[in-house]
Amino acid sequence: MEKEEAERLIDKAKVCLRSGRRDKALQLLYEAQKLYPSVRARALIDAITRNGCAPGDGHNMRDFPSGKKNSASEEPLPQKGGDSKSYTEEQLQGVQRIKKCKDYYEILGVSKDASDEDLKKAYRKLALKFHPDKNCAPGATDAFKAIGNAYGVLSNPEKRRRYDQFGDEHQMENTTHSAPHHNFYQEFEADITPEELFNVFFGGRFPTGNIHVYTNQGAAYTHFYNPRRRRMNERREEGVQDHGSQNTFTAFLQLLPVLVLVFISVITQLMSTNPPYSLFYKPSLGLVVARETEALGVPYYVEKGFEKEYKGDALQELEKSIETDYIDYLQTSCWKEKQQKSDLANLGRLYRDERLKQKADSMKLDNCEKLHRLAGKRRGG
Repeated sequence: MEKEEAERLIDKAKVCLRSGRRDKALQLLYEAQKLYPSVRARALIDAITRNGCAPGDGHNMRDFPSGKKNSASEEPLPQKGGDSKSYTEEQLQGVQRIKKCKDYYEILGVSKDASDEDLKKAYRKLALKFHPDKNCAPGATDAFKAIGNAYGVLSNPEKRRRYDQFGDEHQMENTTHSAPHHNFYQEFEADITPEELFNVFFGGRFPTGNIHVYTNQGAAYTHFYNPRRRRMNERREEGVQDHGSQNTFTAFLQLLPVLVLVFISVITQLMSTNPPYSLFYKPSLGLVVARETEALGVPYYVEKGFEKEYKGDALQELEKSIETDYIDYLQTSCWKEKQQKSDLANLGRLYRDERLKQKADSMKLDNCEKLHRLAGKRRGG
């Protein structure tokens, strides 16, 4: 029941992406992930937060103007079979180029040391050029999928590392054509579909006008050129320069309370004493003497002079706190182990990978077992 509801939320999020409502899509995906964690929802969340979503301008995807007339090499060619859709010779050559590519880097037209910015710029350019709603040449859909898959893999650091190590020409042949050997290159597929990736970047619409792509701290934005707005910005910048020194002083005054708080925090940390115990061996804090609580036998570490300071009731109260902390630690660690095992099993089912399924089945939940034994001690006591 929870899985079906999560799938429904993911489908609603995809609809929101196509209409450009990125924040609403993220909200729905987080709800789906909380209800029933899945690779599909996680991949969409990562793609949205990593790449951002360019604002749509309200135009339909088919209203994307070329901005210039077709040259002789761009004369529309009729589709075979009497289809009314047409394409240019340049579009057909572009599709054929993609089909001949031997690896993902060649598809995007970037070098193997390309940065994330280079990948984003290349994907934006090619995705707009080969999207099936704009390019009707034979094979354009497969080329569009290959472009999306190439970016989806190379923009993921772990997938890119594995691809650089194991990827080969045979895997690319499956990417640029239909996929009869789909299972052969599953490891080098993107976690979301090319259409979903396109919606993440463009909000489900083609941008119109002259487009300038720029980035700020890893988030991508799109600026639409407007001469009037440019003149207004230039006048505004002149005004800012005239009052530059005044603004600097004002900014310093605004930051002053924050600097005072940071200074007080540093002083407080320097004056604070070390904790009397740790659940782990910490020689840097002098917590090197191993002990166990009397009630549940929970291991912990203290300083060498610990026994002189903690005796009787004081020791009992401290050991109660230690046992509570240890139980909280085990509960958190147990939850992480179960989550990891569940994610691994979901990946195995998603990619039909028996190796991942076996690894998930054989994964031990050590902290869960410790928690179970500790609960038994409590009941026995």
